[in-house]
Amino acid sequence: MKTSWFENLFDPFKDFPVEQPPQKVLAFYRYFIKPVKWLVLAVMLVSLATTVTEMLLFVFLGWIVDWASTTPPEQFFATHGMALAGMVFVVLVLRPILALLTRGFSNLALVPGLTAMVRWRNYRYVLRQSLSFFQNDFAGRVAQKVMQTGPSLRETVTSLIDGVWSLLVYVVGTAYLFIGLDAWLFAPVIVWLAAYVFVIFRLVPQVRDRSAASSEAASALSGRIVDSYTNIQSVKLFAHAEREDAFALRGFQNHIEAFRAAARVMASLVVSLSTINSILIVAVTGLAIWLWTHEAVTVGAVALATSLILRLNQMSTMILRQITSLFENIGAVENGVATISRPQSLVDVPEAKPLAVTKGEIRFEDVSFHYGRESGVIDHLTLTVKPGEKVGLVGRSGAGKSTLVNLLLRFYDLEGGRILIDGQDVAQVTQESLRANIGVVTQDTSLLHRSVSSNISYGRPGATDEEIIAAARRAQAHEFIQGLQDVGGREGYEARVGERGVKLSGGQRQRVAIARLILKDAPILVLDEATSALDSEVESAIQEQLYSLMTGRTVIAIAHRLSTIAILDRLVVMDDGKVVETGSHEELLQRDGLYAALWRRQSGGFLGVEPPVQQAAAE
Repeated sequence: MKTSWFENLFDPFKDFPVEQPPQKVLAFYRYFIKPVKWLVLAVMLVSLATTVTEMLLFVFLGWIVDWASTTPPEQFFATHGMALAGMVFVVLVLRPILALLTRGFSNLALVPGLTAMVRWRNYRYVLRQSLSFFQNDFAGRVAQKVMQTGPSLRETVTSLIDGVWSLLVYVVGTAYLFIGLDAWLFAPVIVWLAAYVFVIFRLVPQVRDRSAASSEAASALSGRIVDSYTNIQSVKLFAHAEREDAFALRGFQNHIEAFRAAARVMASLVVSLSTINSILIVAVTGLAIWLWTHEAVTVGAVALATSLILRLNQMSTMILRQITSLFENIGAVENGVATISRPQSLVDVPEAKPLAVTKGEIRFEDVSFHYGRESGVIDHLTLTVKPGEKVGLVGRSGAGKSTLVNLLLRFYDLEGGRILIDGQDVAQVTQESLRANIGVVTQDTSLLHRSVSSNISYGRPGATDEEIIAAARRAQAHEFIQGLQDVGGREGYEARVGERGVKLSGGQRQRVAIARLILKDAPILVLDEATSALDSEVESAIQEQLYSLMTGRTVIAIAHRLSTIAILDRLVVMDDGKVVETGSHEELLQRDGLYAALWRRQSGGFLGVEPPVQQAAAE
């Protein structure tokens, strides 16, 4: 039988629905075990057969001892030849077959399949969480929980089979054999079993709790480390390596304390079980010898009883590890469920339809949003962007411009009012279709740690090489891309850009992002400081391409450098989450309001708060 047969028994990546896993731990286990329950059953049956076969070896030992003590040597094989042949078959044929089935069903099918399935389904669900979900946590911590929950759930299942199930089969088999020899032989086992269960239920839950705390500390530590590495440029710029050491050290200290707490409980567990196991060996062996001296059992029975108890002692140590692992992993799964199974705060409404952009009109009707606070950010804002109109959003930092764009993209749900695109409420259409129809370039451009080609084609998966290069040319990126080379020797469009695109300059990242936008070719464009990271010469060249791209599209542009949006059809001036002025550049200058003040005061493209000198004069 080829091992590939076992490997193909279960496909962990089949088309499972993307849905919230249960929030209760037991239901979480049932949810993920259900698709492989037949495989779990197969492993249990093979484990049962393997344990029974192993016990037969000790039975064979007892028989051989009895035969050797009662049969003359010259008659041994003639008398017991058929029985010995049966023993040989069990040892040389049956045991290897069961070993193959055990490894095949467990190690080749269940273990990798269950692990991959749990990780894959959890990854897909968490990936669809809201933007705020990831903004409120360490990315490394979230990833750690997604990655650790799969192996922990798998280890729980295998520990149940290898530990609890095997112990149950072995104890039942021992009871059957001992009672067959002499019922008194099983009495010490009953006492041992009661003590064993008492210790397990007394101490192992503490291991679970300590393990959950240790798992949480490990996730938090991973989050701290990833946070430092992800922001390595800031660490270097501010020369804060020692500060980051201290930040990470607190994570290391919390983790080692949590780990030691679990280890202390584990030490108590090991000592307790070692003590009762030792008592069991002495009790059963001594009782078997005493019964033999009273001719109640044979020498073979003494050999069988002693062998079974020694093996039970070995198994109890192994099973202790399995049971401890069981509760440790239950703790780890419980810890992961709290993050992974969190309900999604932004979901499509039932029967949500895809957005159909026919003209590109955008209406903000009495929109309010305060990030959960009582007031602030956006207050009762009403604004209409006509089809094909190019509108620039202007205002000081914190006026609500970027928040308004995030609401249009439905990164957050409104707290009041509604947003319509061609008469369709963005809260009533699918999020995928909404964002597919809006092309966005932001000031803080981050790229995927993949090839330049992959990053550009993110705008339109399946684009040809010619289309990718054409988009790069329009974004003034083709020349610098041709000169790229990464540490793996990949060049040009195949070169990797590093995590978040750190191997490229800010201007290069921006040009790749603009190429991605050009390739996406969406009917609505959102430009949030799209050219802020570019030098004047490159910006001038790209502006021409952007203006060309704007033709026939609805555009919302945000820029602190007013000269970059002054030529747009209409400028909307925001302050404290409200529209305070609207009109063309010339009209707003003539009104001599907030826009005119910002235009006069602008220096280097930065719009901030009132300059200190003017503040002092006002006071």
